[in-house]
Amino acid sequence: MEEENVTIKEGFLVKRGHLVHNWKSRWFVLQKDKLLYYKLDGGQKRESGLKGRILLDGCSITCPCLEYENRPLAIKMKTKTSTDYFFEASSREHRDSWAAAIKRAIQALHPEKADPLRDIKSSFRLPTNINLNQIVDAMNDSSNGMKPLSKTEQDSTYKDSFSGSVLVDWLVSRNYASTRFEGVTVASMLLVENFIKPVGVRSFEATRCGNVAEQFLDDSTAIYTFAESKKKKSSFKGDFQLNSMDLSGTIQKQGYLAKQGHKRKNWKVRLFVLRSDPAFLHYYDPTRDDNRPVGGFPLRGCLISALEDNGVPIGVKGNVQGNLFKIITKKDVHYYIQAGSKEERIEWIEAIKPLT
Repeated sequence: MEEENVTIKEGFLVKRGHLVHNWKSRWFVLQKDKLLYYKLDGGQKRESGLKGRILLDGCSITCPCLEYENRPLAIKMKTKTSTDYFFEASSREHRDSWAAAIKRAIQALHPEKADPLRDIKSSFRLPTNINLNQIVDAMNDSSNGMKPLSKTEQDSTYKDSFSGSVLVDWLVSRNYASTRFEGVTVASMLLVENFIKPVGVRSFEATRCGNVAEQFLDDSTAIYTFAESKKKKSSFKGDFQLNSMDLSGTIQKQGYLAKQGHKRKNWKVRLFVLRSDPAFLHYYDPTRDDNRPVGGFPLRGCLISALEDNGVPIGVKGNVQGNLFKIITKKDVHYYIQAGSKEERIEWIEAIKPLT
């Protein structure tokens, strides 16, 4: 009986609601035959906060999931009774690790049916020495990159877009592919990994195809654009104002952590993003559809330390114990943050310390 309840993986994910399609942070626990999710209570997962369970038998999983334009890190699960669940991870690595763990758990329930559940990437290989991040950087290069234009399809105009055939042309001309077939392979992986997205009717319909190799169209009438809009990156409104330089640093680490509020002292899950040059720590509300930070501060001159796991530290509200750390900014603002595990707390502290 104990073996049935062994935890395979646990951590924060953002879940879409069933009735009202809003997004809320939940603590997920993957077990042998089910996926449990809990409401965060005082910075901790408690048995009384269990919000639901998903039985894995008969489930299928879609990763990446392209159904949400503003949530490229989403995972979709469909149960045996055709109920859809949507979750969002904090990074591609985070998303892929959860998807892989869930797939393995599903496969383990029926080993003889493992083949249809295999990861699509295992049979869909990139040409040798291809780095998707480098390709995207080159595509955005002002001199030799892609030149997005306004494209029209069925009386609809799509700004900053390009056709599938133009992208394949560019990949071949820049030696990222030696043939058009290889170019389609690279472009398909850019689509699968949400670096580009379909915006026209033809390109979007193709993504519904089960065969990954056929989801990208080498066609002059199939329209695509970059998945991350430059407009969204530069659009910051509301109470928290940032200089664009604050967000120009290289991302060193990102992930979900629980943070104690400054005024109400309640605990909420935030997506933390650590940047260097300049050194900043920003945090975002993962339940929102926009991508502007709700807070952040420069790290130069900050102090960071782990808090004791026995008892409730001074300054912390609620019955919170374990995996806490504290950051004191140069302006003497105190931030109390909780990681999902001791190992995760150590990783964050070690990543932040060199930047202070």
